[in-house]
Amino acid sequence: MPNTIQLRNVTEADLPIFYEQQRDPEATQMAAFPARSRDAFMTHWTRIVADTSVQIKTILFNGEVAGNIVCFEQLGEREIGYWLGKDYWGRGIATRALEEFLTEIKTRPLYAHVAKHNIGSKRVLEKCGFTIAGEDRFFSEIFGRNIDEYILMLDSEESIGST
Repeated sequence: MPNTIQLRNVTEADLPIFYEQQRDPEATQMAAFPARSRDAFMTHWTRIVADTSVQIKTILFNGEVAGNIVCFEQLGEREIGYWLGKDYWGRGIATRALEEFLTEIKTRPLYAHVAKHNIGSKRVLEKCGFTIAGEDRFFSEIFGRNIDEYILMLDSEESIGST
């Protein structure tokens, strides 16, 4: 099963792996999202796994937990987010996982926020039909600087998997 991507429901055994993945300093800088402490991480995940409005899956690559992908509501809009462990970057895993996940998520439009410096994640979203709908800037107290981001949207007319 070379280079097999699968999505499955999140299990409790996935959480320690997700926790370690989100602690990687390069990943937190790339995502412009700070790592959480173990207690804060577990509290957050307990809440989102129990929230029936959140759709979340574990991303498996060749049977190994590579990361997670989620669809949630924020400020009245449905958003997509994903996180891959650094060992899984640059292999097309996020694109293939997002393509599969989008077949399960029927709501449109969908939105995603990505730090402008995170070119790889922006490209994943664009390969899956998302287009830039706007830009934003916010001050991150954790990072002590402004974070510039793109807001991308997948509209009902967009085709999944376009390049």
